[in-house]
Amino acid sequence: MPARFQLLAAHPALDFVNTLDNRFATSGPTELLLGFADLVAFADQSALLNTRQVAALRKQSRSAPAAKALARARALREVLSSVFYGIAQKGRPPSDSLKRMQEECLIARSHQQLIWTPSVADDDGQPRGDWVWASSEDATELPMWAVAESAANLLTSRAVNRVHECGSPTCRWLFLDTSKNHTRRWCDMTICGNRMKARRFHSRQ
Repeated sequence: MPARFQLLAAHPALDFVNTLDNRFATSGPTELLLGFADLVAFADQSALLNTRQVAALRKQSRSAPAAKALARARALREVLSSVFYGIAQKGRPPSDSLKRMQEECLIARSHQQLIWTPSVADDDGQPRGDWVWASSEDATELPMWAVAESAANLLTSRAVNRVHECGSPTCRWLFLDTSKNHTRRWCDMTICGNRMKARRFHSRQ
């Protein structure tokens, strides 16, 4: 099955914000999360959930709780958009958006349990504790909780200072600059980078 989403941001929380495409276009944005199945597909493709969780959620795609979960996930996406575009553009997130993000992250964490398992090992091969979703694995809001957790991990890491938006004014997708010299300008050089180069070339002719 071909991938549904272009995951170019180098971080799932930013890729999630990018699921509202053409966000700043005068013609209006393009919604990529058209249904709950798309939300589950995103969580699957981004490796936010395991195969068992994805299979359980796909069975609920047409349920009323799934529709409500999709609406809540879209709302969370706009909160994360405000937070991370605020960081990319002004160096800090709006305080009201940060507070709303905190609320969603605390809800997500309340559905987790801290366990000790030898199957989860650090780089040195030693076992450690881990947060798991436990009895919430088939909850329709699980994809949203997983995104919220991912966003919190990014926000509390040093990497958050490398959140940027694509230099193409017709794109402006968010991405995490993981380049060696921290000079990345485009969501994808082969797409927006080459497009902008072509525009500059033609403008000089």
